[in-house]
Amino acid sequence: MDLVVEDAVVVELKATEEMPPLYSAQLLTYLKSAQKRVGLLINFNVPVLKHGIKRVISDIALDPLCLSVSVSKDGH
Repeated sequence: MDLVVEDAVVVELKATEEMPPLYSAQLLTYLKSAQKRVGLLINFNVPVLKHGIKRVISDIALDPLCLSVSVSKDGH
């Protein structure tokens, strides 16, 4: 994990020819371990920087106390 911005966005920086799916998986792991939802994977080895930015969203619940489970009376 290279940066955390405003305690909300995890940023992973790269400077590489290709961006294999492994880099997105790495960022997703960082998001889950830091309990953050949004991450940016930024590759500086591109002619136009905006083409080297990928946004990754984790599906983790940020606050486990906000989770609720509803069960109907018939158990379903």
